[in-house]
Amino acid sequence: MGHPPLEFSDCYEDSPDFRERLKCYELELERTSKFLKDVIKDGNSVINAIKGYSVAVQKFSQTLGVFQFDFIGDSLTDDEMNIAESFQEFAGLLQEVEDDRMMLVQNACDLLIKPLEKFRKEQIGVTKERRKKFEKESEKYYSQLDKHLNLSAKKKETQLQEADELLDKERRNFYESSVEYVYQIQQVQDRKKFDVVEPVLAFLHSILTLNNLTVEMTQDFMPYKQELQLSLQNTRNHFESTREEMEELMKRMKHPTQIGKMHSQPVIEGYLYSQEKWALGVSWVKYYCKYHKDSKLFVMVPAEPKPATKQGPTELKLKSCFRRKTESIDKRFCFDIETCERNTPVTLQAVSEANRKLWMEAMYGKEPVMELNEVGFKFVRKCINFVETKGLTQEGVYRTVGSNIQVQKLLNVFFDQKCPGDVDFHSSEWDIKTITSAMKFYLRSLAEPLMTYGLNRDLILAAKSDNLDDRLGAIHCLTYKLPGKNREMLSLLIQHLVNVCGNSGDNLMTPSNMGVIFGPTLMRAKEETVAAMLDIKFQNIVVEILIEDYTKIFCSAPDESSAAPPMPPPRITPRKRQPITIAKRPLRICLAVNCGQLQNTESNYLPLV
Repeated sequence: MGHPPLEFSDCYEDSPDFRERLKCYELELERTSKFLKDVIKDGNSVINAIKGYSVAVQKFSQTLGVFQFDFIGDSLTDDEMNIAESFQEFAGLLQEVEDDRMMLVQNACDLLIKPLEKFRKEQIGVTKERRKKFEKESEKYYSQLDKHLNLSAKKKETQLQEADELLDKERRNFYESSVEYVYQIQQVQDRKKFDVVEPVLAFLHSILTLNNLTVEMTQDFMPYKQELQLSLQNTRNHFESTREEMEELMKRMKHPTQIGKMHSQPVIEGYLYSQEKWALGVSWVKYYCKYHKDSKLFVMVPAEPKPATKQGPTELKLKSCFRRKTESIDKRFCFDIETCERNTPVTLQAVSEANRKLWMEAMYGKEPVMELNEVGFKFVRKCINFVETKGLTQEGVYRTVGSNIQVQKLLNVFFDQKCPGDVDFHSSEWDIKTITSAMKFYLRSLAEPLMTYGLNRDLILAAKSDNLDDRLGAIHCLTYKLPGKNREMLSLLIQHLVNVCGNSGDNLMTPSNMGVIFGPTLMRAKEETVAAMLDIKFQNIVVEILIEDYTKIFCSAPDESSAAPPMPPPRITPRKRQPITIAKRPLRICLAVNCGQLQNTESNYLPLV
């Protein structure tokens, strides 16, 4: 059963509904902890039973090995010699098997018990400590709040100020412990998908390999094992692709300015200067401005109205807000707003950098955006040409990142309004890491992601479908709902990624790796929330499908009859494995146990750093 994600912002409200959802996570954590105790207890029983069985077999082997056949006469036939030596051969075979079995027993704790105990101690244990801290800070805060509300208004001002400061301190401590606890309890729920399953898988693999089964049984298990290992690796990759972003979001939510922001007034107001173009040139006009966050209404009142004129307030409906590039204007502290009433952006100047930051935070302002225009297409094509000429076989291409300074320098030079596109990519100044990072930055900086906000939810639902044909068909249809330029750019990029993945034997970049890199770039969410970050793994799947089925998706438009909306995935049920037929022939077991983790020798994953 799924649980709704816990948003960090809910920590500040601390509503009964939030507490109830948190309780569901806590009950699930207790259930997991009890399950792990049982697994560890029963696992130790299995290990002890294997030890007892191995001791008995070795005793049997020794008994066989010391027995000598007597013979009559002074010579033996070949048959008699084989019979006489059979017990020694049996003993040798059994001893070889039991040597490997004892290796399993010696490594069993490292394979199963220690990882599970480590998970209980380092993950569940830490979560419980965070819970204690959260409950302690909660009790202290609400106790202090009750005392604060019962203070008499007749007390001295200094006493009231001290009480206010003490309450504010307790509130900050409570908010911090609440955010940390929400982060930890959601992380442990995600981590158990691989931190619990992987040790059991490793131990199960060892048991099957050493259980005197035939080679056919071991080989039958290998595809399932490799499939599960692939799923574990993909889950680990999505987890790593979101963990850092969630940590950054958590840190921002814990910052005191964010707490103030949560409780700030719904209106921001102050003086701004507007750039206005007249027949004789450009002038800057001073306005007293108000922005209503709920209605997104921006009101401009002239601060210095002209004599004999009746100039009333100007009301504009805000669409978006962007910081103005420093090199694009000869003024400081500027930002642009796009409105429903005007075709061109309104350029405004704040009174200071801090003031500009306040206005942009209120309007959810963003950094300067790139445009999906001819210059952008030219830039992407040149990047692709360079990578396919010089970097297709470079290990970790697109995974490794270039210097931020060099990336910004390349973008500034290429998108210079005076001579856009006038850059020699083959100059010694630009390396492969700078060019790949610059292309990712350009795609990430578009005003709207390449696969658009409007289709984001439908694409996510398509990726969640458990039917592969329905999943592919839905993504095929949705791709052709993109605007023409977006689909053209997407096709250009995905065809290039197909070429890159075609050299995965050298560069170690598979479609799964590329999905982790480009999923959040091509399908970024409109707002940064925990729920949106949990969907990143499905964004990665969409990009992976686009790469693997490029020909089916981009080379022909879908039939109108197939344009059905994607459905949410059904509840996952355990798969049924086919019974194993044991071959009736001698078997010699060869065991290679890697303590703590199974190695997939056929995978070409590049480790995440």
